[in-house]
Amino acid sequence: MLLQLNIQNFAIVRSLDIDWQQGMTTITGETGAGKSIAIDALGLCLGDRAITNVVRPNCKKAELAATFDTSGNKLAKKWLKKHDMLLDNECILRRIISAEGRSKAYINGSQVPLAQLKEIGQLLINIHGQHDHQLIVKSHEQRNILDAYASHQHLLDAVKYYYHQWRELSQEAKLLQESKLQREAKQQLLQYQVDELNEFSLQPEEFESLEVDYQRQSNGQHILSQTLIAVQQLSEDEQFNVVDGLRHSSEQIASLGNYDPALKAIAEQLNEALIQVEDASQEIKHYYESLELDPQAYSLIEERYSTAVLLAKKHQVAPNALADFHQQLLQELALFSSDETRLVQINDDIDAAKQKYQEAAQALSESRSKAAVKLSKLISKSMAELNMPHGKFHIDIYQDKQQSLSVNGNDSVSYLASLNPGQALEAMNKVASGGELSRISLAMQVILADKIITPTLIFDEVDVGISGPTAAMVGKKLQQLAKNTQVICVTHLPQVASKGHQQLFVAKLTDGEHTETTVTELSNDGRVQEIARLLAGDKITENSLANAQELLAG
Repeated sequence: MLLQLNIQNFAIVRSLDIDWQQGMTTITGETGAGKSIAIDALGLCLGDRAITNVVRPNCKKAELAATFDTSGNKLAKKWLKKHDMLLDNECILRRIISAEGRSKAYINGSQVPLAQLKEIGQLLINIHGQHDHQLIVKSHEQRNILDAYASHQHLLDAVKYYYHQWRELSQEAKLLQESKLQREAKQQLLQYQVDELNEFSLQPEEFESLEVDYQRQSNGQHILSQTLIAVQQLSEDEQFNVVDGLRHSSEQIASLGNYDPALKAIAEQLNEALIQVEDASQEIKHYYESLELDPQAYSLIEERYSTAVLLAKKHQVAPNALADFHQQLLQELALFSSDETRLVQINDDIDAAKQKYQEAAQALSESRSKAAVKLSKLISKSMAELNMPHGKFHIDIYQDKQQSLSVNGNDSVSYLASLNPGQALEAMNKVASGGELSRISLAMQVILADKIITPTLIFDEVDVGISGPTAAMVGKKLQQLAKNTQVICVTHLPQVASKGHQQLFVAKLTDGEHTETTVTELSNDGRVQEIARLLAGDKITENSLANAQELLAG
């Protein structure tokens, strides 16, 4: 609920601090005194766009701050926590507007964009202006009111879920269909490439092995001659070979070790070298003897190796990456097949989602129809109480079978009314005046009071155009509404003003050079005087005072 409003240098206000109470607060004052100035200031705290003339003349800036108690407002606390602005059970919205029109906004001391003020403001307070009743003639607003009364959010959520599912699937199908020709052209190219590589069928790591075989076969004669020379030099040359030379040196150094022990270690190294050279010589000899040069095998190897190199060049990949590239193309081709399968399957999915949507929409429609009957009776009864004795109200729900799917279901909702005996039910804006629409709107607010999310409701002269018994009933309805939520009402009607638990009086003072608006909380005696003024005008009489006391006591 709203706790306090602080206004500095705003319009013709120099400085105001207003404390607000629970229940119903009425704001009255003389014509032109600026009864709505507090509401305008609140609107700016809630994110309304500012204009330069809101700043008091000869002042640099206007400062506005509204303090709210959020202890019972779970949605507001959740929003503040999400944005890291939670401050116990208090929320302070602050706005600073310069004379040049620049503006800064704050939530609990943190500077924020104006959009965030609007977001949190919608969870804290709801302002109804003189012309807001015009909203109830709009079809979408009529549907929203009916849904709020029915309390079937789970049905709305189900319809919304299946609608979005159907829409996403339809969009996917559209994209698949639009790209079908492009896919077919790409698929033909892929298929040609895959067929070519399938025919060659190069296996993973085969090219590396193929390259080794190719190099060995193509250099076979050179390898044979060089390995034979190596065997001769290492061990088989009768005049001199490395093995005999190492053996002789090893024996000589070993014999010298008897004279100097240091030479024994060298002799061991020479002996190890001898063993390694003998082993290497045997390996080379074995390699030489086992090497086979097969011209026919070489021809096959050369052909496959050359083909692999040419295919790699054709596909612009390295030869050793050709097998991986082949697998990549196979996967891409499989995806194209998957797209075609998806295109066939998706129509079934769309039909299934549409069926689910229709089932959810039908459940929503049935719930709306039941709620419409109850709400129509309640509003008809309330219209009679608000001086429309012959008033009848009916909520018409109909479905257009040709209409495409909607996130709100299949229903069109229309509010119909009749105000005179024998008059046919017609759209409200055709049969009801602005004042009558305002009363019907108020009746809806009272009926929906336990559904209201925002803990504070403000009515800015919504009682324009009514008087007498009707005004008294409007006052009672507002007071009834205040049992569930904080109600603030700007009014000129004594019957409404008297129903407030708190009454504020707005006055405009001037010294001939400067003008200033003040707001005062009235005492019991002050309320009697103000109600009497509203009843009788400037000349307050004993009768008007007595009537005022009677209204306040009622």
